[in-house]
Amino acid sequence: MPERKPRADAERNREAVLAAADDLFARCGDPEEVTMAEIASAAGVGKGTLFRGFGDRTGLIRALYGSRSEPLLRAVAEGPAPLGPETPPARRVPAVLDALLCLKLDNRHLSVALEADGADSPYSAAHYDRAHGMVRAMLEAVPGFGDGDFAAHALLAAVRADLVDHLAGRQGLGRERLRADLAAFTARVLG
Repeated sequence: MPERKPRADAERNREAVLAAADDLFARCGDPEEVTMAEIASAAGVGKGTLFRGFGDRTGLIRALYGSRSEPLLRAVAEGPAPLGPETPPARRVPAVLDALLCLKLDNRHLSVALEADGADSPYSAAHYDRAHGMVRAMLEAVPGFGDGDFAAHALLAAVRADLVDHLAGRQGLGRERLRADLAAFTARVLG
């Protein structure tokens, strides 16, 4: 049976909810302050529409963050250099980590909300498993590197949302400084 396309009004509602949630998370000091009722009101939909479309607050945050991260994940899976599979792994790992850092810098409010919401640990989230699997596979493809499991965790810890938020927000480090520091750290790990 072919997949059903969502109704036009359902798609409009989904886009309105995602836009409203994005705006509210971007303007708040603490992602925990944003309620589903506020999101529904700002989107001009009922709470029932919100819950039917996303399940819960975590589902909404995942959908919003997913819409931002999907182009990056697609580029890693099938795109051109420096992210794509044809790039040598020793050059690809730093490029992917840099792209993840930039994604989190550009979407700090969503990244922090996603890592803080729903689970006891960000490591139990599906997006983390996907990123870890990609980085581990790239590391293990670097000649002589060996088992990349722990190293993938350690490198991904360098781009955790709470750390990025702390360094960029509280410490005031600029984007280019963070990117340079991450590149230097990744180079040391790769040897």
